[in-house]
Parts: sequence; structure tokens; C-alpha cells
Amino acid sequence: MTDGGRWQSAPRPSFAHLTRLSDDTGLFEHARHAIVRREHGYCTDDVARGLVVTSREPEPTEAVLRLAERYLAFLTHAQDAAGAFHNRLGHDRRWADEPGLGDWWGRALWGLGTAATRSPAAWIREEALVAFSRGAARRSPAPHAMAFAGLGAVEVLRLHPGHAAAAELLTDTTTTIGRPGPDPRWPWPQERLTYANAALAEVVIAASQLRHNGPPLDDGLRMLNWLRDVQLRNGRLSVVPAAGWRRGAVRLRHDQQPIEVAAFADACATAATVTGDPGWEAGVRQAVGWFLGANDVGTMMWDPATGGGYDGLTPHGPNLNQGAESTLALISTLQHARRWS
Repeated sequence: MTDGGRWQSAPRPSFAHLTRLSDDTGLFEHARHAIVRREHGYCTDDVARGLVVTSREPEPTEAVLRLAERYLAFLTHAQDAAGAFHNRLGHDRRWADEPGLGDWWGRALWGLGTAATRSPAAWIREEALVAFSRGAARRSPAPHAMAFAGLGAVEVLRLHPGHAAAAELLTDTTTTIGRPGPDPRWPWPQERLTYANAALAEVVIAASQLRHNGPPLDDGLRMLNWLRDVQLRNGRLSVVPAAGWRRGAVRLRHDQQPIEVAAFADACATAATVTGDPGWEAGVRQAVGWFLGANDVGTMMWDPATGGGYDGLTPHGPNLNQGAESTLALISTLQHARRWS
């Protein structure tokens, strides 16, 4: 049993379902219930997130290390000579698109930056840093893509503070995101909340500590404070749904996505580390609680039998499909729970 800010016991992150969704090429995107749907193929977006969570494991098993190596090989295969990435690979091992600089480019850099600094395997760290450095020379006009890429730059700069490409990327990331506005009712830099919103606040908070001329810490904290306030309902996390929320519009409650919860947990964990404020630890606990049943419907958002995360929260309960994105969001959030449980 949980409430919005506590849990009696959070489960350890399980990689069982992630392994079920993976093969020798990469990570399949979709599943029907717990069974992989190969016809939908793979996407760089999910493989990159897979590299993030496998690289975050402090003492990975041999199986988890092999997953990380496989995901890294996928990303280096997806990257072109100029640093852009393909996103969609069919089960026939043919790319379905041209290399680009969308969210998948940003997430690829996030995964590569995390592997380059956190993996216990030297061969993974070395290759990931080469691929990150190539991709870090590119820029996307999209704030979310830049935020994901900026999180990769944050990882690299924590270990390699003199990495010029990472430093320039992080500076450009905060410029693209922009500063919070003066209206306390809507201080967000954009007119609409969409997905993984807390990632924008997180990268601003981290950049304030890593760049001498970076954004003020208060900018990122204002963003995250407001996002936390508008996503709490009766003390429980109720995140912005898949349809998003535009300034001045009615906010919907249904179809909440696990990716939103994981991004909030990441941002709160970073805020807790940077500020030392234990209040942010409560945000991590609220995110964990959302998966364990402290949500608008009061239902579990994962399957203990498989280790998979459910794909979304509807007014009638969970979407029982256990795809890659939701499972990765579950693992990522539970990794934070380990620190404060």
C-alpha cells in the first residue's frame, strides 16, 4: 500500500521484461500484453532509453551488461557520419526513415552520454563517448530534443568537465528551452505542456551547476515547482496526459503515460542532489507511488509477474499492454527508489 509520498516497500528494478522485448539486434517497441509484437520493429528512441537504464545500474549483472552492449551497437549503427540518427528499423533490419534530429537524436545522445560515464565496461564507455561527440556537433530546433541531448551532455560534463562539444551543446540547450515567464499561473517557457515535460526543468537545474554562465538555478526550480504543484491531486501524482495541456485550456486527466512519471522522478532526483532539499525526495516517492497504485484510479501500473510496465492509465484502469517505453519508465523510476527506500 502507498500514498502519494510514501511506500512501504518498492520492488527492485527488474530487467526480465526488457530482456523479453530484446533480441540480438535491439529492443522491440511494442507488445500485446507481455508478448512482443515483432511486426512493429525497433526504434532508436526506446533503444536509447534502454541504454540509459542499463548504464545506470550500479552493479549490473552480466545479462544487463550484454543488453547495454547490444543497445550501444544499435545506436552506433543508427548514427550517420554527420551525427544524425535513423529512428525506425523494421524487423527485416531495413531502416524505414532517413537520419534526422528529432527526439530520437536527443535521446540517443542521452543514452550515449550516460553509457560513456556510468558503464562499468571500458569498451562501452569508449565507444559511447566517440558516438556522443559526433552527435553533439548537431542541433535540433525542438526544445524536447535538445533537452534530451542536454541530459547526455550533463552526464559527460560531470566526468569530463573539459569536453567542449558537451559544454556547447548544454549552453545551446538552455537557450532553446528558454526562461520561465513572469506569470506564476503559467511560468513554463512554452505555451503547451506535452510529454516528458520535467526533462526541460531537469536540464536547466543541472546546467546551472555545470556551466559558469549557465541559467540561474531558480529558473529550473521554478519550472519544476510549478509542474509538481499542477500535477498533484489529493497528494498523489496526476500527470499531464498524452493529449498535453495548453495554457488557458481545460486539462484532461485520462490517458496518463508512464514516461511522464519517469521524467518527473528524474527531475526530482536531480533537484534533490543539487539543492540538498529533502522535499524533492517526496517527488521521487510520489512517482514510485504512481506505479504502485497511488494514482487517480488507485491501480497498479505494472505487472509483478512479468516485470513489465503498463502502457497507460485510462479512466477505467491500466492499458495492459507492456511495451518498451512504459517498461523503461518503470525501471528508471524504481532505480531512484533504491536510493531513498
